[in-house]
Amino acid sequence: MRKMNTLLLFLTTITIWAQGPNLEKDYAAIESKVIEWRHDIHQNPELSNREFKTAEKIATHLKSLGIEVTTGVAHTGVVGVLKGDQPGKVVALRADIDALPVTERNDLPFKSTVTSEFLGEKVGVMHACGHDTHTAILMGVAEILANNKDKIKGTVKFIFQPAEEGAPPGEEGGALMMVKEGVLKNPDVDAIFGLHINSQTPVGTIRYKIGGTMAAAQSFTIKVKGKQSHGSQPWSGVDPILISAKIIDGLQTIISREANLTNEAAVITVGKIKSGVRFNIIPESAEMLGTIRTLDYDMKDHINKRMKEMVADIAKAYGGEATCEIKDATDITFNVPELARQMLPTLGRVAGDKNVIAQKAITGAEDFSYYQRDVPGFFFFLGGMTPGNTESYPHHTPDFLIDDAGMQLGVKAMTELTLDYLNM
Repeated sequence: MRKMNTLLLFLTTITIWAQGPNLEKDYAAIESKVIEWRHDIHQNPELSNREFKTAEKIATHLKSLGIEVTTGVAHTGVVGVLKGDQPGKVVALRADIDALPVTERNDLPFKSTVTSEFLGEKVGVMHACGHDTHTAILMGVAEILANNKDKIKGTVKFIFQPAEEGAPPGEEGGALMMVKEGVLKNPDVDAIFGLHINSQTPVGTIRYKIGGTMAAAQSFTIKVKGKQSHGSQPWSGVDPILISAKIIDGLQTIISREANLTNEAAVITVGKIKSGVRFNIIPESAEMLGTIRTLDYDMKDHINKRMKEMVADIAKAYGGEATCEIKDATDITFNVPELARQMLPTLGRVAGDKNVIAQKAITGAEDFSYYQRDVPGFFFFLGGMTPGNTESYPHHTPDFLIDDAGMQLGVKAMTELTLDYLNM
């Protein structure tokens, strides 16, 4: 029976792959609009949980299409619900809408010159991770689907999410808050799709990974307590800086000697150390801040356990005390194998099989993972680099640049994934 069900699913998928609705005229007509929306959003970026004008633009557009709209979700999120002409499943599509505290260095006609305040400092604001393209793409998908309700067998939920880059200190936000506020309920979502444009992947290309795709991100704070003394008499105190150095060295052995890196990658990075006030005083305490990246739940649990044990034991061995507090930032972005394999023929149809490429996992993180904890999800990467470009700039940098030519494929991919999934 299981083999028969698998065969039926395969045949259904092949039928959908071969007979998807012809929306090429719709895609051609929407491209200039999507680019115009993207330029406007890029020129008017807003930081996490402060995306007021962006949210207003999205909501106005969705309402003009006759889509049922809810605003103010997780502060500034916008959710649209479109019911097709036929009953069926519910699929959600997500785009993140926030920008970063980065001053743009590009010379574009739609360059951002916006400034704002971040952590008490005046900063430039820039869409340095491509969220402007994600937003414009999903606005285009919404328009095409709203104009083709007769082809929709079920319901589409459009999730425009704020604060993917993280809520300001002391605030909640992002995907986790949207899930808490019920974005996957009423109607209950059966599956969710998302994409991320990439400045170092050529236009026309789609990349994906089945299983663990992007890492769980955790932050940690290590506090070391020693005993203050004169720098000329270290034997009269307990040096927290020395203990910190031994802890940093020890933490790396968890990765190099305990983590099975043939399974998945893992990273422990100490990014900040604070201790002492003067060159000739051994201080009383030290504090370290850092990040953990994991792509496997068992590895994550093991690393967390060993870090707490090792930090305390190393400090004790040198006469001091230390604690390690670990907090979750995002979960593992995990593409459920069954769903991913069902949807790959769709991506092959819209991009060409040779342009749909399996890749290795990324130790960067995405809070799309919080939707995937509750419902099956498929997250993939869309090319945004001009083909033949020999100098592309990474995300989160002042020179980050996306070629507008990559966005039509994003609209096609998200639209066709939606229709194919609802027809399976």
